[in-house]
Amino acid sequence: MADRYRLFSIEELPSHLIFEILTSGRLSAVDLAHLELTSKTFGGSHGLYPQKFRSLVDLAASQLCALHSIYAGMSRNVQIELLNRCNGNWKRVLRFLQSVEHSSDIVETSAGNQKQITTGRYHTLLISNSSVFSCGSSLCGVLGHGPETTQCVSFTSINFPSAAHVVQVSASENHAAFVLQSGQVFTCGDNSSFCCGHRDTNRPIFRPRLVEALKGVPCKQVTAGLNFTGFLTIRGHVYTCGSNTHGQLGHGDTLDRPTPKSIAPLEEVGSVVQIAAGPSYMLAVTGNGVVYSFGSGSNFCLGHGEQHDELQPRAIQTFRRKGIHVVRVSAGDEHVVALDSSGYVYTWGKGYCGALGHGDEIDKTLPEPLSSLKSHLAVQVKFIRNFYYS
Repeated sequence: MADRYRLFSIEELPSHLIFEILTSGRLSAVDLAHLELTSKTFGGSHGLYPQKFRSLVDLAASQLCALHSIYAGMSRNVQIELLNRCNGNWKRVLRFLQSVEHSSDIVETSAGNQKQITTGRYHTLLISNSSVFSCGSSLCGVLGHGPETTQCVSFTSINFPSAAHVVQVSASENHAAFVLQSGQVFTCGDNSSFCCGHRDTNRPIFRPRLVEALKGVPCKQVTAGLNFTGFLTIRGHVYTCGSNTHGQLGHGDTLDRPTPKSIAPLEEVGSVVQIAAGPSYMLAVTGNGVVYSFGSGSNFCLGHGEQHDELQPRAIQTFRRKGIHVVRVSAGDEHVVALDSSGYVYTWGKGYCGALGHGDEIDKTLPEPLSSLKSHLAVQVKFIRNFYYS
């Protein structure tokens, strides 16, 4: 009887069962690398797999890459280029894909805990364990603590409905937007331009309030511009609301929108995977790596080589002509930074104080690769007060 329930090592399992475990999707690239180092079962090929794979773990990593949404959206040539950039190491390719996927505003503490941080002009918002904390100035309600609070000098928890798990937050100078695990969106702050998406009042929203217009439209990302907000749904559609002076809402006109409205032209080009808002312009990245921009053309932030406003989404041709597959963008006050599928970084816009990283202060009217980072495999780009990091 005891033999029926004896303990056994995973190494005793047949290779196909081990492979099923490795490709279950529960393991990260780092986990796979650790397994490969612990046992010959994971580290050797034993003639069981095609010679192009270094090990069972390498084969598993390649399968996980093939199933990854970012990788699946790449053309075959782009996939090959990424593998070459990673020296043929599928674990490194997988780590790149997983890092890009989970890189949005995330920082890791010395204890290994991951937190999301975003800042407005005079305030900071922090997500920790699905709860949101804020500090700074709250003259227009952006801290979400109620009308009696005008300032917090230490991080204070924001009250949401019970069992609300916040997964993403975005802040501008005067308003903030929050995405819950359920896909619901809450906003607070200055609603004079209706950037919070509540048409029944143009007064400040002092506590996070559900955006009723998006009921039944679950979202996965929000991005806050100066006086407008963008919402990305789980289906890959983009909604916008608020001020539309420069066409930053993307609807082909300059009419303000008091509640979120879907951008029809973007629905026609495929699923959008990421959005980013500057002060009065917006960027959208599709699953096939195309970047669309619209809104204010000042400082060449739209990436079209000119400073004309665009009232509806327009593809940035520099990337399309060169077959560059963009995976992430970040929009600053006066410049933009983008990351492609091979880990290369591009910047354009105003070059004042060397903000673009090209070794000079010259404005770039079109996206240009950063030669100083070509030997590095970047996984994240993020605007922070006229600076970016990768």
